[in-house]
Amino acid sequence: MKNALKPIVAMLSILLAFTSCNNSNKSNKSKGALAGNVAERVYVAPGEHDEFYAFVSGGFSGQLSVYGLPSGRLFKVIPVFSQDAEKAWGYNEETKPMLNTSHGFVPWDDSHHPDISQTNGVVDGRWVFINGNNTPRIAKIDLSTFETTEIIEVPNSAGNHSSSFVTENTEYVVAGTRFSVPVPQRDMPIKDYKGNFKGALTFISVDPEHGHMDIKFQLIMPGFDYDLSHPGRGKSHGWFFFTTYNTEEANTLLEVNASQNDKDFIAAVNWKKIEEYVNNGGGTKMPANYAHNVYDESTHMATSTMKKEVLTVNPLDVPGAVYFLPTPKSPHGCDVDPTGEYIVGNGKLSANLTVHSFTKMLDAIENKKFAGDAYGIPILNFEDVLAGVVEQPGLGPLHTEFDDKGNAYTTFFISSEVV
Repeated sequence: MKNALKPIVAMLSILLAFTSCNNSNKSNKSKGALAGNVAERVYVAPGEHDEFYAFVSGGFSGQLSVYGLPSGRLFKVIPVFSQDAEKAWGYNEETKPMLNTSHGFVPWDDSHHPDISQTNGVVDGRWVFINGNNTPRIAKIDLSTFETTEIIEVPNSAGNHSSSFVTENTEYVVAGTRFSVPVPQRDMPIKDYKGNFKGALTFISVDPEHGHMDIKFQLIMPGFDYDLSHPGRGKSHGWFFFTTYNTEEANTLLEVNASQNDKDFIAAVNWKKIEEYVNNGGGTKMPANYAHNVYDESTHMATSTMKKEVLTVNPLDVPGAVYFLPTPKSPHGCDVDPTGEYIVGNGKLSANLTVHSFTKMLDAIENKKFAGDAYGIPILNFEDVLAGVVEQPGLGPLHTEFDDKGNAYTTFFISSEVV
């Protein structure tokens, strides 16, 4: 009898222990991921709306996902650069032309960096723009329908990474090439890379009423790698800032040879000045071959048009339009605070965050405080444009974003943290 009671007593003890644990949790609801008050904070009742939409790039899916915040509900996966069998995107005759390129039908891509149209620097909810990184393209999603309505291919580019970033009144969406190529494109030995390859920074105009896109001009820059970019804000509106790396112009063992220089650059581009130059007849038309695909909401049919030329601009033909800001080291993210004064260079291989001053930059330009030049483009003195340095905030800084209280938040890819 005693032996028979032992398992029963043991089972009751275990049940009592679990019950005690459960009661303990009930008495402290703030503990545990599934605690009631945690879920309540993100709960959105049926029929009620989330406060925000989150537009999330799909990477190698080539698509754009839309989530509600704070609920975390997935509302829609919008097909953009890749076929989507569920919605017949890229399969039916109505939408196949949207995936046409100068290389033929390309039904996949690597999508990055969605950005929303803006008015006076505030998102206005009209359109979302997103890049195709592999086969350089920029797409526009109409937020009245949550559907892709336009895709334009970007010529003279290889790796459309520093895009798609929007000026504060949606005058332009930029598409900076990640890797440089011969311009015009042609066969060339890789050993001849230095001095012969070029980096195209493409400024795509956006019609203010309908959102129609067109390549306004391509700025043909030295053959560096252009990683990320950000438009000026407020006082710096009219400028665009691009991080660069591989200023060594290396073509072998890039992990080593493209990381030799203590400082690379942030390229500061006065697009207002270049726009004026182009509007007055400046620039050179160059033969090109790229697709411009448009989906007509009224007919539910897409058309693809092959364009045959692009307007290029040599920065040396527009004095005062382009400057280099020395920035340690192989910078990735290039971010501008809401006032437009501070330009943050997130150096992947630097232990520090470098913050430049737009006001100091203008003073250095006016007083010709140059440290030299790169292919004729002035390099400003590092100390003369520096606002300050954030010392050792983390390892491998990537991107910096800002809140409305004067705080900056930076992600770090090696130390895996937000600071």
